[in-house]
Amino acid sequence: MNQDFDTSQISHLITITDREYRMLCELIYDKFGINLGEQKRSLVTGRLNTVLKKLGFDQFNKYYEYILSDRTGKALDTLINRISTNHTYFNREKDHFDFFTGTVLSEITTIMKRAKRKDLRIWCPGCSSGEEPYMLAILLSEYFNKQLSLWDVKILATDISDRVLTIAKNGVYLDENTNKLPSGLKNKYFYKMQDNSYAVTDKIKNIITFRRLNLMRENYPFKGKFQVIFCRNVMIYFDHQTRDALVARFSRYMEDKGYLFIGHSETLGRDNRHYKYVKPAVYQKTDR
Repeated sequence: MNQDFDTSQISHLITITDREYRMLCELIYDKFGINLGEQKRSLVTGRLNTVLKKLGFDQFNKYYEYILSDRTGKALDTLINRISTNHTYFNREKDHFDFFTGTVLSEITTIMKRAKRKDLRIWCPGCSSGEEPYMLAILLSEYFNKQLSLWDVKILATDISDRVLTIAKNGVYLDENTNKLPSGLKNKYFYKMQDNSYAVTDKIKNIITFRRLNLMRENYPFKGKFQVIFCRNVMIYFDHQTRDALVARFSRYMEDKGYLFIGHSETLGRDNRHYKYVKPAVYQKTDR
């Protein structure tokens, strides 16, 4: 949510009062854990104007009451879909992927072999439009190569926004989203469409399951645990209390010595008891 909104694109902009903005912010924080702050006021106002006009509202308080009265949950879905900014691309923060393939996968596969297991589970909460989980799937395919079929490898990718999940499931991207990829990987795992966009191959798609999930849930519907969690540039929108609670929940669904990747602009804080620092934005689950 780091992009500005050009309010000049909307004529007769419906303004929001201090009280209306505060009510919306409190609702968004309560339902999604996102702490907007005053700096996001113009973005929220601009993005929601189209929703208000479509519904026939001329005031934000009417829209707020509409959300509260909606029992289907669709109004809340529309709200989070509109205010979420999901800008990402393949191979973003490349050093994380280098560490994943150069260190993490070697450690995990060694542990699995000793335990006579061949299952690998990775979770990407806040997966946005899918570039991150697809990147991980590509790297897994490269790492295991012909041995991939001998392993039970799965990636779960979740997000709160139905809009970005639809994009992720389709797996079709513009050239600008894929141009950070080495040409060898791009040619191997994508095919070019007639409109010059690039589609992910079914081999990679089959590794990933996309699901809608609100991270603010107290418990997650998972049967097993994950060895790796990639939650990058998600907690930047959470306050200290929300972030700490989320990290504690992550630890409950992660195997011992599992790895947590977060964004480079994020931190777990000094009072974190669940993970030890490994390198910038990389942590490992600890028993301390």
